[in-house]
Amino acid sequence: GMRQAYAPSSLETGVEGATLKELADILATLPDGFSPHPRVAALLRRRREAVAKGEGIDWGTAETLAFASLLREGTPVRLSGQDVRRGAFSQRHSVLFDIKTEKTFTPLSGVAAKGAAFSVFDSMLSENAVLGFEYGYSLESPQALVIWEAQYGDFANNGQVVIDEFIASSETKWERANGLTMLLPHGYEGQGPDHSS
Repeated sequence: GMRQAYAPSSLETGVEGATLKELADILATLPDGFSPHPRVAALLRRRREAVAKGEGIDWGTAETLAFASLLREGTPVRLSGQDVRRGAFSQRHSVLFDIKTEKTFTPLSGVAAKGAAFSVFDSMLSENAVLGFEYGYSLESPQALVIWEAQYGDFANNGQVVIDEFIASSETKWERANGLTMLLPHGYEGQGPDHSS
């Protein structure tokens, strides 16, 4: 497992613009005969155009490019949460559905280097169980980017025991760092107290 934290300043994280454009082209290319929802098809076109211009790149596009560049470099990416394939705010669309045949297509799978895989799972509504599993997975696969996403940030409350007793304290307790990434979207956006943490 991970034994030592890395100083962010010691890591080279940049990706060449030409590589990002190439990845954006691949991610926007659908299999022959595949019919996504027209809104999703338009979204894919807008993403490709934004990367080609180098402006207007939104969060979903940036995240997809980040995943794609890691996969291209050979880093496995695993993502789980209650609505992660589409994204709670329809921002991700990591798995596309053919509206005629109901077949699926996962564009990120097409950019992964040998030995890397993009795995994405819509999970059950049990934050403690899923977060605990992903924590264990991250310990066993320290070379992978393992991400758990709360559908809304305050849903992390239901996984708080795992956060306190395992994730935040594992290095102190067991000298075992972990690389689990938690995405906690939403925040105070006028949705009321249940969706504002």
